[in-house]
Amino acid sequence: MDDPQKNPKDPIDSRILSDAVEEAKAIGREGMHHPSAKPVLTGAAIGAVAGFVLPVVGPIVGGIAGAGFMLYKRVRP
Repeated sequence: MDDPQKNPKDPIDSRILSDAVEEAKAIGREGMHHPSAKPVLTGAAIGAVAGFVLPVVGPIVGGIAGAGFMLYKRVRP
């Protein structure tokens, strides 16, 4: 189960980024069948609604932020 490319001594930021990229690729390959797809899309929808309410942030930026936050929570709960 251990990935030989992942070194436990790597900085946590590079591991989070590589794990998030792998998760995003898996979501792209499997589509809605991937277990992380629905929570990430829900986060994007909530972020977009919050973007409508906030005057500075638009729905696009809010959606991206919501999806990014949920992806982060899926990678590092």
